[in-house]
Amino acid sequence: MSVNKAILIGNLGKDPELKYTPSGKAVATFSLATTDRWTSQDGQKQEQTVWHNIVAWGRQAELMKEYLAKGRQVYIEGRIVNRSYDDKDGNKRYISEIVVQSFQFIGNRGAGTTDSVPDMDVNSNESQEPPSTNNDDDLPF
Repeated sequence: MSVNKAILIGNLGKDPELKYTPSGKAVATFSLATTDRWTSQDGQKQEQTVWHNIVAWGRQAELMKEYLAKGRQVYIEGRIVNRSYDDKDGNKRYISEIVVQSFQFIGNRGAGTTDSVPDMDVNSNESQEPPSTNNDDDLPF
């Protein structure tokens, strides 16, 4: 038995970017910040922010693009995926991502907005990504 699960509550570092694969499947990407705060032994307040790369597929991607914006808080459950790609200079790069399995909007839509946002807990039973994780040709980024 094995488990690959990440649970995050954090704030978006940028608006979700929505693209479509050549086959027409929606994919949203954005960064999410989680911050730990503590007091050190000498009484100094400490803080550490970790940035996570988030990927959502299908209807979840479209909902996230519609309702999430930079600074908005969200709860995400997903699985950790590591992949590699070649950058524009031909260098091999490695990236870790959280592929969203479910999420829930938290708080209001964003700073300065009064639009109502549905209280959603969105789980997806559809395939989260193309069947082969080795074929990056279908990824729009």
